[in-house]
Amino acid sequence: MRARAFAVHLLTASGAALAFLALLEAVREHWSMMFVWLGVALVVDGIDGPLARRLNVAAVLPDWSGDTLDLVVDFLTYVFVPTYAIVASQLLLPLAAPLIGIAIALSGALYFADRRMKTGDNHFRGFPALWNAAAFYLLLLKPPPVLATIVLAVFVILTFVPFHTLHPLRTLRWRPLTLALIGLGAVLSIVTIAADFDVPPMVKIALCAIAGYVLFSDLAVQAFRRIRS
Repeated sequence: MRARAFAVHLLTASGAALAFLALLEAVREHWSMMFVWLGVALVVDGIDGPLARRLNVAAVLPDWSGDTLDLVVDFLTYVFVPTYAIVASQLLLPLAAPLIGIAIALSGALYFADRRMKTGDNHFRGFPALWNAAAFYLLLLKPPPVLATIVLAVFVILTFVPFHTLHPLRTLRWRPLTLALIGLGAVLSIVTIAADFDVPPMVKIALCAIAGYVLFSDLAVQAFRRIRS
């Protein structure tokens, strides 16, 4: 039982190794391969939690904190490596890029330390430090540097704004629709990475619509309710 439980911790920790491989590819500006490794890390992040609960890892190995390990790995894969890619992509204003990188790293670290980051109804509070997604869309859309810099600065600010963002797997409202869109987004993302981000406009539009749904659908629902009341 202890060996199986520790194997789950090793699986979680493998996300740090995957983040290192992604960083090596980012340094070489091999963006597609960077996202391949980050994608594998995302899969690991999705399966280690259910495994840990199934094997009762917390009780079997009480001296090892799976939650802490998970946060360390998440910071590397969701914040640290993508932040390097954002700054190194040369798609931001040159003078602002290092400042944006510093702001993302600081806000991401603070977000993961915030015990209020998840709400009781399985939403994230504020922009949930999805800087891997931000880097993906930056490389996909390649907006003008001024616009890219402004949008990323806004997302840094939104980290601390208490609006709710869908958890792609756990939020119950419209869950079938959410899962269907997340599945479609995953397929389109794989296609995009395989094509080295050279995809038709309709793929870009679909991916942007899915991102908008995840980030702002709950905000739209709350606004609609206030209008009706």
